[in-house]
Amino acid sequence: MGTALRVAVAVVVVAAVVVALAWVFQRRLIYLPFGAPGAPASAYLSGGRDVVLRTEDGLELTAWWAPATGPARDRTVLVAPGNGGSRVLRVPLVRALAAEGFDVLLVDYRGYGGNPGSPSEEGLAADVAAAYRHLVEDRGVPPERIVLFGESLGGAPLTRLATERPVGALVLRSPFTSLADVGARAYPFLPVRALLRDRFPLLEQVRSVRAPVAVVAGGADEIVPVEQSRAVADAAGAAYVEVSGAGHNDEELTSGPVVVDTVVRVVGG
Repeated sequence: MGTALRVAVAVVVVAAVVVALAWVFQRRLIYLPFGAPGAPASAYLSGGRDVVLRTEDGLELTAWWAPATGPARDRTVLVAPGNGGSRVLRVPLVRALAAEGFDVLLVDYRGYGGNPGSPSEEGLAADVAAAYRHLVEDRGVPPERIVLFGESLGGAPLTRLATERPVGALVLRSPFTSLADVGARAYPFLPVRALLRDRFPLLEQVRSVRAPVAVVAGGADEIVPVEQSRAVADAAGAAYVEVSGAGHNDEELTSGPVVVDTVVRVVGG
């Protein structure tokens, strides 16, 4: 075997190994959970309570309920986080929403925040559906009084939920067009579109949402290109707010006044 042929064979073998590893471990690259918070909701949120969400596939997930601390608006915000961390990281957002008069249900997905199970596209859809049922069936919240707030990845299962259930409004913070589009940009050396199991086709689904939609994006988002968030807003006919110079995890986007004001405006506050 000549040197050139040996090199070519080695390259092919290495490429095959890389692709195989990407296929096997892809969900570990997508979902980056933290463990249990270590304290109940009341340690972080005024009037906060731990609640249990029961999914249709038999899991019991811990979530946090926070009542409004400002003048009540008679609206409940269901918050679905992005792919990293746990509900503890979203405490500033919940506090800000509660101060504006919203009740808030903060979800942690399966595999996150000490919850059982492993995350996947179908799993996250089941988790937010369980949160919705908790609000409507257990707390008696009218569907038109529910505001869905999806942070980055969390916008995808909530958009799907909004196509399947009546809601009052949908707010998407830093949404992508699809997970495949983000993955292809992050890993240009891999055949992401062929490998990806969890696709989260947000752009395709948001066109079917009948409730008011608002999109907030960062002009300097280094994880979800702002062009993708703009495309989502265009497809939804959504109110669009762009925070100039803000990165994906900057405070202006995670819990800043612009984000909270967008929620207020989408419900007509």
